[in-house]
Amino acid sequence: MLRVYVYKGCDTCRKALKWLGARGVAFEEVPIREQPPTVAELRWVLEARDGDLRALFNTSGGDYREGGWKDKLPGMTVEEALEALAKAGNLVKRPVMVDAGRGVAVNGFREEEWGENVER
Repeated sequence: MLRVYVYKGCDTCRKALKWLGARGVAFEEVPIREQPPTVAELRWVLEARDGDLRALFNTSGGDYREGGWKDKLPGMTVEEALEALAKAGNLVKRPVMVDAGRGVAVNGFREEEWGENVER
């Protein structure tokens, strides 16, 4: 079953959930702030983003700006960045869709990409 990490106050997350529901896709909704994606799941997202670590971060969020992540990120290893994201769901670009059975995960909501990664 798909796992979808969302934040209730996020319009894009609501759009993604509505899109999945309209297609009859079964999924587990997970609150991203309380239960961020794991390091393993974030690695799958990183792979989907062709290694672009910055694409995993919610760069428009207050936590990103207030935490100085724009300056921190270039000096971090991939492992350090993934561990930071796995501890702070507010930093993760959302929503995040995970299919653990296939080792696939994507973040952000783009209908075409989600359609390619949804198993019904």
